[in-house]
Amino acid sequence: MESIKIQNVVVSTHVNVGFPLTKISEYYESVEYEPEAFPGLVVRLKDPNITALVFRSGTIVCVGSKTEKEALQGIRKIMDMIRKLGVKIPEKYKTKIENIVAVGNLGYDLDLETLAFRIEDSEYEPENFPGLICRLNEPKVSFLIFSSGSIVCVGGKKVSDARNGLALIEKKLKKYL
Repeated sequence: MESIKIQNVVVSTHVNVGFPLTKISEYYESVEYEPEAFPGLVVRLKDPNITALVFRSGTIVCVGSKTEKEALQGIRKIMDMIRKLGVKIPEKYKTKIENIVAVGNLGYDLDLETLAFRIEDSEYEPENFPGLICRLNEPKVSFLIFSSGSIVCVGGKKVSDARNGLALIEKKLKKYL
């Protein structure tokens, strides 16, 4: 397989502090807040290039980063923005990787219908979705596999989950070519 590319690292954190969403939205231009449509703030940063969902409960979910480091920088920047408004946020807080999305291309076409019959824990319903869905237990990741050879890995908690999972699924696929 060509090299895989990390597309999205989703990281969350929670602090036991209520965030004043209206005040934050009034103070910062990079923030969208429409409580009748969505209960959180949407914060878009340019550096690092991330989007974060900020909730009144003290939870922040960062999406769109290509690395864990970028996501952590984004969360830190948002915490600093909120602190500037007088909110007492602890200096230390735990973060958790919720999901890693990686993409790759096998470099060859696949017959998904045949693979669906041969690969355990796979689903293929072309009338609902054009890809074969496969799940692995170790690492615990899922794949969207397309007839063009494109492959998407979701559900990893570490970059190595995505890399190891893609190597395993490629071995499985090659058995049936």
